[in-house]
Formats: sequence, C-alpha cells, structure tokens
Amino acid sequence: TAARRERLSPTAKAHREIFEQAYDIAMQIVDLRERHGLTQAELAERCGMDQADISRIERGSTSPTARTLQRIAEVLDADLRLVARAS
Repeated sequence: TAARRERLSPTAKAHREIFEQAYDIAMQIVDLRERHGLTQAELAERCGMDQADISRIERGSTSPTARTLQRIAEVLDADLRLVARAS
C-alpha cells in the first residue's frame, strides 16, 4: 500500500489527509463518550443535538463545526486544541 500511496495525486493525498483527521477526531469522541458511559443518544441530548448527528460525526461522514466540537468537548469534559505536527 505504501507504493500505491506514493502514486496518489496531490488532490487525492489532500482528501486522504482530511479523511484521516476526521477519523482521528471521531475515534477520540467515541473513546471519550464510552469512558463517560454515555450512549450516542445521551451525548446528543446533553449537547442539544440529534443522535443522528453524533452518529455521523463518529462515523466520520460529516465534518463538525468548531462550535459543535466545543459543545461535545464540554459535555465530555475535554479540551479542544491544535497540536504541532511531527516534522
């Protein structure tokens, strides 16, 4: 797969990076939600959102706004932050 990744166009590489970032965020939300013992429905209710929205975020099929991520982080007692990339 490494050779295949090298052949990707710059556009495809950018899309892959965005997907990977969305997946990482989604997995962090799932992990924190489960640590708090919450279902998607309970998290959604506490955030003032629909359960379907939480599901889409956790599947990585939508890109939540910064405000949405802030609401989720607040309920999950978490911080949002940017982290420098490893160079």
